[in-house]
Amino acid sequence: MINRRHIRIKVMQSAYAILQSKNDNLDKEEKFLKQSIEKMYDLHVLILSLLVEVQNMAEIHLSIAKKKHLASAEEKNPSTRLIENQVINMFKESISLNDYIDKKKLNNWKLDDEFVRVIWDLIRVSEIYKNYMNSETSSFVEDQKFVLKVFKKIIAPNEKLADYFEDQNISWVDDIPFVNTWIVKDLNTLKEGKSYKLSNLYKDNADEKFVLNLFRKVILNHEKYDTEIDDKTPNWDTDRIADIDMILMKMAICEFLEFPSVPTKVSINEYLEIAKDYSSQKSSYFINGVLDKVLKDLVTTNRIEKIGRGLL
Repeated sequence: MINRRHIRIKVMQSAYAILQSKNDNLDKEEKFLKQSIEKMYDLHVLILSLLVEVQNMAEIHLSIAKKKHLASAEEKNPSTRLIENQVINMFKESISLNDYIDKKKLNNWKLDDEFVRVIWDLIRVSEIYKNYMNSETSSFVEDQKFVLKVFKKIIAPNEKLADYFEDQNISWVDDIPFVNTWIVKDLNTLKEGKSYKLSNLYKDNADEKFVLNLFRKVILNHEKYDTEIDDKTPNWDTDRIADIDMILMKMAICEFLEFPSVPTKVSINEYLEIAKDYSSQKSSYFINGVLDKVLKDLVTTNRIEKIGRGLL
């Protein structure tokens, strides 16, 4: 499921887009923001279904090899460990996964099966595959370890696959690392004998509401937040402050003022970490200094209220 940090990143991207374009169609941008987050779920499902399609291709490969006129003894009696992999079969038999694929018509691997072949070819020549197929032990844990290794070492870092996803949806460029982490967590939590059910996109209703509340309040109050920042940066021309840095500071100030259940330390730490990824190390120091001054002023002037102890 999506976490608050990635929610903030998505809101940052949409806030940047609408403020840069000076577009006043808030409803349209909100719709795009929601769709962008929902598309992450599509990416998550596509990657899981890729494992199933690789297994299907492996089965076809074994079937063809057995029918060869001069098939070797190994080809006549091939190991079926991959075909019987319990983890991949969990995904293959998952009602929620298959229903979602049908509902969203995610037939990418049928239309673009060359990418399935790319992954299958890399797997079958890998040491991971050879060790797995030659292992004398067979268990759910062994199957799980194999799939995790394949995902971490072959699927996740594959550049051709990443380029393909980028071509399918430009917003997936930033989503891939998060979705990869999400899938690793999914794989690690699987239990033998239990069916696989897709997790929810949001942890709860509060997180789902947080998306649009944060976006709308930042956009509607961004000029007011400009003033807060200007007051704390008297020696800086606002044109010299990077646009992303300004948006991150405005989002943090919005959380200070408009989200009483979010601790101020959490807001500051989250935006500093996002700044390191989307701006620069120097920006994070600058943002930290400005937000520290803003927060002190808000507290001194009794303009900030948080629910519960220790939230300031």
